[in-house]
Amino acid sequence: MAVMATTNKSEELVFRVVHPLFDEPEEKADVEGLGPMKMTKSVKYSLMALRVYLILMVALAFYRLLIMAGLLGG
Repeated sequence: MAVMATTNKSEELVFRVVHPLFDEPEEKADVEGLGPMKMTKSVKYSLMALRVYLILMVALAFYRLLIMAGLLGG
């Protein structure tokens, strides 16, 4: 939400809150020429751990689905 500061006749500062739907559109940042982000080792390891975790959870869900379908004994 945008806040606009205006002054009225008695020089008192008045703040008006404008809803984003009724506000003027702003110019978006141009990200075409930015290139890839630099990551620290801790960020790389965290993202790799998250990827392994997600793959493991999908594999476990698929395994459970096969057991419930009766295709695997378990």
